[in-house]
Amino acid sequence: MPLSPTAPDPSGADERPALILANLGTPAAPTARAVRPFLREFLSDRRIVETHPLLWRPVLEAIILRVRPRASAAKYATIWRPGEETSRSGSPLMHFSERQGQLLQRELGESVQVRVAMRYGQPALRRVMGELMEAGCRRIALIPLYPQYAASSAGTVVDEAARFILASRNQPELRTIRSFETAPAYIEALATALEQHWQVHGRPDPAAGERLLLSFHSIPQAMHDAGDPYRGDCERTVERLSRRLGLPDGLAHLTFQSVFGPAAWIGPATIDTVGELGRAGCPRLDIICPGFFSDCLETLEEINQLNRETFTTAGGGSFHYIPWGNDSDGAVATLVEQAGNVLTGWI
Repeated sequence: MPLSPTAPDPSGADERPALILANLGTPAAPTARAVRPFLREFLSDRRIVETHPLLWRPVLEAIILRVRPRASAAKYATIWRPGEETSRSGSPLMHFSERQGQLLQRELGESVQVRVAMRYGQPALRRVMGELMEAGCRRIALIPLYPQYAASSAGTVVDEAARFILASRNQPELRTIRSFETAPAYIEALATALEQHWQVHGRPDPAAGERLLLSFHSIPQAMHDAGDPYRGDCERTVERLSRRLGLPDGLAHLTFQSVFGPAAWIGPATIDTVGELGRAGCPRLDIICPGFFSDCLETLEEINQLNRETFTTAGGGSFHYIPWGNDSDGAVATLVEQAGNVLTGWI
């Protein structure tokens, strides 16, 4: 239900509070030229790669940014929305982030300004915050679109907002959401997506060897050992969702995806588990990715293409990737719930 609108400021300044939905980001196009600066910004973040820059920067510039952009661009090209090859909105992550902003604005009404920002690439978070301040906004709420907290995801979004504040003489009042791994609307959104899929295909039968994987982005083992709470957040999501759905023992498995580089990462790895299940003759595998609020390279290419091929080539049966977020009613309800939490007292 829309919130009550506030009276306009006669000076023309827009003093309504703002709510920024912050996601990871995307290249401007599925080309090596567009991917290279995006990767440079992403992989230069000390929250992402904790190696000292004096050691890491030569490797990044001399090796990774010479090789990886072309390979990444080819992967992005397989998921880019048709007809938008030269537009950032061709990225599924950007497209659905924009849709989420539009739908949330409609739900909240005109008493709050909803904006979308990206941690890497455009529209840059600090630029969006600056535009809001220039327009007269002095209260900014931030929702990092990561249900489970990690220093390398939600943490780096808050870092960037803090850098804006550090550089500002006239600072905004800032609020943020840490995580929402067990929030009722979020768990219900995941459960609804699975139940709707199962209405068509039936529930997987663990007695028949069928399985459900809940795949989350991994983090380096060193980050976990240093005290990052991310794995615990993922486990709480799986436990709460399993309880909501009444899943039998042996059906659901927690796995981690998207590892890169030679370092150890938390596991078990999704790609390894998928291959093992395929070789064991698993007749059906359902996969949902609870940590990704919008479909992106990691879900559409890595899971629905690479992992699908790995599973079926190894001897597995049917493979089902189950989207849950994007512009679904459940995703919007989750955002409305979190907006209510972070905007309390401002509207």
